[in-house]
Amino acid sequence: MNNKLKPAIIGGVVIGLLSIIPIINLGNICCCLWAILGGLLATYLYVKDSPLPASPGDGAILGAVAGVVGGVIVIILGIPISIVAGGITRELFVRLMESINPSQAEMIRAQMLSGLTVAREVVNGIVLAVCLVIFSTLGGLLGVPIFEKRKRDSVLPPPPQGF
Repeated sequence: MNNKLKPAIIGGVVIGLLSIIPIINLGNICCCLWAILGGLLATYLYVKDSPLPASPGDGAILGAVAGVVGGVIVIILGIPISIVAGGITRELFVRLMESINPSQAEMIRAQMLSGLTVAREVVNGIVLAVCLVIFSTLGGLLGVPIFEKRKRDSVLPPPPQGF
């Protein structure tokens, strides 16, 4: 397995799972937090095991692949979960609003139920998948200067023996 693929898949699975679990997925409201953390995780895992210093390009590739893996998980698993568990999540949100501002709760309930369709959930899932790729790429780019402490211009390792 390519030395970049394994860390990217691990980061992508983290992105995907955290993005589809109801309530926990709300972390993505904060600048796609799970996507950025997944890109950072992929870069960290790569830098930790890489014999050569990582470049910003390596971080971008790792983050993008992690975002694609996370996006696929969101589309395959997240959309059905959103359709099934969406009602529960909406009801929890409305109850929270009732405790904060009872006069607004009915209006919010009506607005949430007005656009409830499977097509809307599919479009939301696709948009989320695209956002995950973008923000996990940023996370991968951020991970290189954070985790890579070796100098890029250091001496390259000798070629493998036996050729």
